[in-house]
Amino acid sequence: MLSKRLIPCLDVKDGKTVKGINFENIKDVGDPVELGAYYAAVGADELVFLDITATNEKRKTLSELVKRIAQHINIPFCVGGGIASKEDVAVLLNSGADKISINTAAVRRPDLINELALEFGSQCVVVAIDTNLVNGEWKVFLNGGRVATEIDTLTWAKECMQRGAGEILLTSMQHDGTKNGFAIELTRQLAENLSIPVIASGGAGTQAHFAEVLTTGKADAALAASVFHYKEIAIPTLKQYLREKGVVMR
Repeated sequence: MLSKRLIPCLDVKDGKTVKGINFENIKDVGDPVELGAYYAAVGADELVFLDITATNEKRKTLSELVKRIAQHINIPFCVGGGIASKEDVAVLLNSGADKISINTAAVRRPDLINELALEFGSQCVVVAIDTNLVNGEWKVFLNGGRVATEIDTLTWAKECMQRGAGEILLTSMQHDGTKNGFAIELTRQLAENLSIPVIASGGAGTQAHFAEVLTTGKADAALAASVFHYKEIAIPTLKQYLREKGVVMR
C-alpha cells in the first residue's frame, strides 16, 4: 500500500491566508509564509496554496509569494489560482513551486492539461475539481464554485487523467468548511476509477473523518484547512491516530 499524505491547504487572498464555509464568509487567518513554515515543521507532507480570487478577478497568482514560500519551507508545495498557460506555470515552477493546480482554465480549454504535462511532466500537474450535487448528480463548478456546468465529475476526472494530469484534487462544495466529514462515496468512486492519486478535500472535522476518507474513501491524500489553521487537530497527533488505525503514513 502506498503511504498516505496529509496536506494543509492555505487559501490566499490579497497576500493573506483566509478561510470560508461553502466557499463563502471569508475570514483572515494569518500570513501564508509563516503558516506554511509552521506546517512543514510539524510534519505536514505537502502544502497547497490557492489564490482563491485569481481566476475571478482575472489576475495572476503572485510569483513573489511563491518565492518567499520556497525560501521558508522544505516540503513539496502546490500553487493554484489563475493559471492558464505554459508561461504562467514556468514562472511559478521557476519561483520554487513543486506542482501547480489548474481548475477553471482546464475545463475551458482541456488541451491545456496535455500541454502542461508534455512541457513540465505529469508529476507537477494537479487538476482541481470543485463539485456539487445538482439533482442528485455530482457536477463540475468553475470560478471558485461560482459557475455551474453540466459536466459530470467522474467523466471529467477520467478525461483529466487521460490528458496527462498527475493528480486530482477533489473538493466537495457541499462538504467544504462544514466539518461534517468528506464526500466518501464520491471520493471512493474516483479513486476506484482512476490510476492517479486522488486528494480528498472538503469537510474535515475530526480525526475519524481523515481515517474514513483514507480507508473507506480510498483517497491517497486528505487536504484540510480550518481544522489545521485553528489548531483543532494537530498534525503529529493526527498522524499517530491514523497509524494506530492501520493507515500507512508518510
